[in-house]
Amino acid sequence: MIKKNTWFETNSDRYTNSYITLLMSLCIHICLLYVCDSEGEQEEQWLADAGLSNLISEDSEDVDNAVLLSTLTRTQAEAVQRRLDSYTLSLRKRNKPAPRDVREVFKPPITQVRTISNPRIPGCVSEVRGAPKEEIFITDVAYCEQAVIFLKQAKLPQINVQRRKEDGTLPRVTCPKCRLGVTRIQDLSHSDMKKVRQLALIDMTALCDLLELEVKRHKMGKRKIPESSLYGVPLATLLENDQKIKPNTSTPLFLQALLSFLEKKGVDSEGILRVPGAQSRIKLLQQNLETNFYSGQVSWDDVSPNDAAALLKKFIRELPAPLLTAEYLNTFSAVRDITELKQKLHMLNLLILLLPEPNRNTLKALLEFLSKVVSREKRNRMNLWAVATIMAPNLFLHKAIPSRLTEGAEKGHAEKAADVMRLLIRYQDLLWTIPNFLMSQVRKLNENSNRRYQFYDRRIKNLLRKIHTDSRDKPDKNTSEKMTHLRDLFSDRNGAVLYPDCALYEVGGNIGEHCLDPDTHLLDLYNSNNSGEWVIKLKPNASRGV
Repeated sequence: MIKKNTWFETNSDRYTNSYITLLMSLCIHICLLYVCDSEGEQEEQWLADAGLSNLISEDSEDVDNAVLLSTLTRTQAEAVQRRLDSYTLSLRKRNKPAPRDVREVFKPPITQVRTISNPRIPGCVSEVRGAPKEEIFITDVAYCEQAVIFLKQAKLPQINVQRRKEDGTLPRVTCPKCRLGVTRIQDLSHSDMKKVRQLALIDMTALCDLLELEVKRHKMGKRKIPESSLYGVPLATLLENDQKIKPNTSTPLFLQALLSFLEKKGVDSEGILRVPGAQSRIKLLQQNLETNFYSGQVSWDDVSPNDAAALLKKFIRELPAPLLTAEYLNTFSAVRDITELKQKLHMLNLLILLLPEPNRNTLKALLEFLSKVVSREKRNRMNLWAVATIMAPNLFLHKAIPSRLTEGAEKGHAEKAADVMRLLIRYQDLLWTIPNFLMSQVRKLNENSNRRYQFYDRRIKNLLRKIHTDSRDKPDKNTSEKMTHLRDLFSDRNGAVLYPDCALYEVGGNIGEHCLDPDTHLLDLYNSNNSGEWVIKLKPNASRGV
């Protein structure tokens, strides 16, 4: 008979419990390290996207950091500091040396884009009963600074001011004309657009902090690209292939063909986008397009508009990454949680600027088509809300990003997505512009970087100098206004445009290359960039023969 080990029986439970406790503590420690690493990675990626990775680099130079940081407003700089503090905390948990404080990096004072003595910005306070449904969209002041002013006003007692009731309609939004004109996304060079994206990211992050929006970026796992020429192919790959056929194309050729067909045959069809096509026909049509689209052997004559609309939705839905990108999909969705319409539009404007160029151009082409569908509401019975509700799931739900919503929360999420989709369709012309405060920051950033460009034709600059000299000698307001308006240089006495395929570009000085708005006042432009050149060039569409 084997003798029992009474000591082991007595102490086994105690040592087993201790061992389990030790394992649990190790697991918790590992999880905490993983969370810290994950948070640190997100902040590190944010600083890189904002052009501030040198702040956490061992070989960073004070001058490089000061150039960008000196252009920021106070609220924008505070958002950068919060990201650095969060990154520093994650490093301390991993026993790594912390980066320097932002205030130690640059000595020039943080500038305000605009000083406002009266905190009342037009349109910030809820409208008085009986006022017209019109919102004023201010772009001269950083959006995050406008949020600071609005939050201060919200804490003040309001007299005889009543919040407008939501009736499901969207008001008209007007943007006061700037004497430097409107700058659209396609009007700037790639180098300046890179700076716009960095500054937009900082302002959007500051705005999220003020509005207490917690948004996290999704991480996309590696996915196998299907053996397909059209569906499930990344937008960048599609464009790379299409540009071999048609150089400088900005949206996939297949999407262009699909939208062109729907604009001709589908916008007047009753229930377009809502009425489903026949699944058997849709499958055969997709196979035919996959095989024969690039060979030009596809005939659209017998295609049903409803089948084509189904293929459009499927194309957007089956992109390997969300059209709104995995990085910003949550932020787009969070826009619905913002109370004020102008702040929703501020956030959407910044998010559009942050999208990669292929995504932004594709989204623009899609929204332009959806706007045409809504404009034919009397014929197709598809109003703005119906179109937004049908299209939102294709943009806001994606199979590569698993949903963690419960059944009860799915409906609310769908309504939020539809509401954001409605704003994108309704205000797309406004959202695809670069706000004036970002243009001012880009100019200052270029000035601080001492960047110089090759100067071109001097005829226009000499003319402007003459106008500037004459206006000082003869301060006749009417004469000055007439001679300094850009539209007058391209029009005859009757107002007819003389050279519709040409545009005036601002080149060099504190800008890379900037296609000017016809409503630009040249004296104001000269004063804002007196070391630049003004060049007449063909518009991009004209040079491509479109």
